[in-house]
Amino acid sequence: MKTGLWKWIFIGLALAVLLMRCRPGADVAPPQPAAPPQKDGMELVYVPPGEFLMGSTDADIDRLLAKLCGGSDCKRDWSEEQPQHTVYLDAFWLDRREVTNAMFAEFVADSGYKTDAEKEGWSYTWNKNEGWVKTEGADWQHPYGPLSSIDGLEAHPVVQVSWNDARAYCEWAGRRLPSEAEWEKAARGAHGQVYPWGNADAFGGRVNFADRSIDVGWAEKKVDDGYQHTAPVGSYPKGASPYGALDMAGNVSEWVADWYDAGYYERSPRQNPPGAVSGEYRVLRGGDWISAAWHIRCAYRGGGSPSGASGFVGFRCALDASP
Repeated sequence: MKTGLWKWIFIGLALAVLLMRCRPGADVAPPQPAAPPQKDGMELVYVPPGEFLMGSTDADIDRLLAKLCGGSDCKRDWSEEQPQHTVYLDAFWLDRREVTNAMFAEFVADSGYKTDAEKEGWSYTWNKNEGWVKTEGADWQHPYGPLSSIDGLEAHPVVQVSWNDARAYCEWAGRRLPSEAEWEKAARGAHGQVYPWGNADAFGGRVNFADRSIDVGWAEKKVDDGYQHTAPVGSYPKGASPYGALDMAGNVSEWVADWYDAGYYERSPRQNPPGAVSGEYRVLRGGDWISAAWHIRCAYRGGGSPSGASGFVGFRCALDASP
């Protein structure tokens, strides 16, 4: 067969494939809606409506325990992540990145807001010899104590903010805190992957967590993520979630709207679960710069006092999507 004839055959095949892809009903991702502009300049990601797998299975926990201590003699203390269950959520928007010091400063300047730590005159900071200690003069402008500042940290996530502070910021910005279910779907996608980037280990420049720069027993001593404490938001694009949200694992733990209830998954409604109606603590998600690898999993649940603040906790906001 002549070369010229082959050329026209290949061109015809290419055109046929193109037409097939463009025909009505083809398997092409629908266009994403345009993100509404935000008062604080935050970029949003769109999470479409639909189901996802929330929580952990027995097999998930068995694999985790086998990594930690060989499995058979380990204490199964991850029951708050069970049972894994299917949840349907309406569409929503989520902040692509964590709220920064610069954004929080704009909020304070505009509203005159005082954080819980500023009112109390103290917060928790990390001391390598004593752990998290009550520190006079620690607040969002002095994250590591009274002699520290946020100069040069404008693009880092704000810390030393309580749940109350996070909610106040989101309301000022015209958004709200995400529900626990919204946070987990945005982090892991529909199919229950372990980390925002998939099931691969937390190495390879994907996340800011406890590495060799932190003197704790659970640190990954072979890993250097580039920062001892917080990193500028969005520093790890390889760790993006399926919807494009950044730092859903590590950097800072994030407040969400729900009360913490270890047994809530046993009775959680299938559609748009609102969380427990009351409690002592609010839910924290995602792990942080001093977290072990098993604490930055998408399914991991923690909690903290709504008025408490520390150097490892920040937040991001969410927004209802128009129907």
